[in-house]
Amino acid sequence: MAKAVKKEPFIRLAKRDTMPTAKKVAVRLISILAALIVCGLLIFAITGLNPLEVYSTMISGAFGTKTRIWSTVKEMTMLACIAIGLAPAFKMRFWNIGAEGQVLIGGIVTAGCMIYLKALPPVALFAVMLVGSTLAGALWGLLPAVFKAKWNTNETLFTLMMNYVAIQLTSFFVAKWENPYGSNTVGIINQNSQEGWFPSVMGTRYFISVVLVLLLAVLMFVYLKYTKHGYEISVVGESENTARYAGISVGWVVIRTMLLSGALCGMAGFMAVAGASHTISTSTAGGRGFTAIIVAWLAKFDSATMLLISLLLAFLQSGAGEIASKCKLNSYASEMITGIILFFILGSEFFINFKLILRGKKEKEG
Repeated sequence: MAKAVKKEPFIRLAKRDTMPTAKKVAVRLISILAALIVCGLLIFAITGLNPLEVYSTMISGAFGTKTRIWSTVKEMTMLACIAIGLAPAFKMRFWNIGAEGQVLIGGIVTAGCMIYLKALPPVALFAVMLVGSTLAGALWGLLPAVFKAKWNTNETLFTLMMNYVAIQLTSFFVAKWENPYGSNTVGIINQNSQEGWFPSVMGTRYFISVVLVLLLAVLMFVYLKYTKHGYEISVVGESENTARYAGISVGWVVIRTMLLSGALCGMAGFMAVAGASHTISTSTAGGRGFTAIIVAWLAKFDSATMLLISLLLAFLQSGAGEIASKCKLNSYASEMITGIILFFILGSEFFINFKLILRGKKEKEG
């Protein structure tokens, strides 16, 4: 009996070696366009509204006025700062899920300085808040790093659980500093005197945050791409055994990198309290520590791309809130639009990393 010939599959997947940058940008733009088309069809099918009007409302909600523009920029800078902080840890394959807690710890220290050290000269107070918040975030990141380096504990669970510890610490200090008494809120710290608040530059208090994040983005790009430390992070992320064979102290790289990661997330807490809300609460981080994970992964740890993706997410958030109020769509509908767009952007990474080969085609022609 003749042996059956195994039929070649109609479609095969092959890993791409690389893709030109221009094509990567084109794939991502096409994915966003496809997401907008799908969202438009859903909006029309469910509500009967003109999708173009809905999208116009989103743009107006994010960039319609100077106040809205700066509000969107504020959200972008917070997301980008946390994502930049997560980048070195994730590139090392250390899954730092504790950014939320590191932001809160930095915010607690900043709020404490604003309350207890407000008699200091403004420059000295800012210096103390900045150093204190970054050190607090660094120490919060140090603990899981030490346990990982010494006893190989699971950093995902460790950093995740430390978020809950940070939330409880924040609740404790909110109760300690509540104003007025019995309100269970800290209120606006130094509302009249504004000690510890970012000064207004170019008509906004968010300008300094923008400058800080842009500076961090440049420094992180140089650090990861052109320094010895950045090279060691890449090697450890690729293979710890290879790193050890090359004489790299894996444990020290883990500790050093998490100190940096936690410090930058703590700095985000400093910007959130001193530069934006001027108060501290359990919602100060606002889930950005988890959203920033998406930003870092989509950007492949590239600082410039993180800024762009952070801007996109900030635009979606601001625009979603506007269509919820103007177009009489509830928050679930607006969040659905955001989710679909993110889903398509994440899906575009598949076509960047893999190619489809049809039956009878050679792999190089796929």
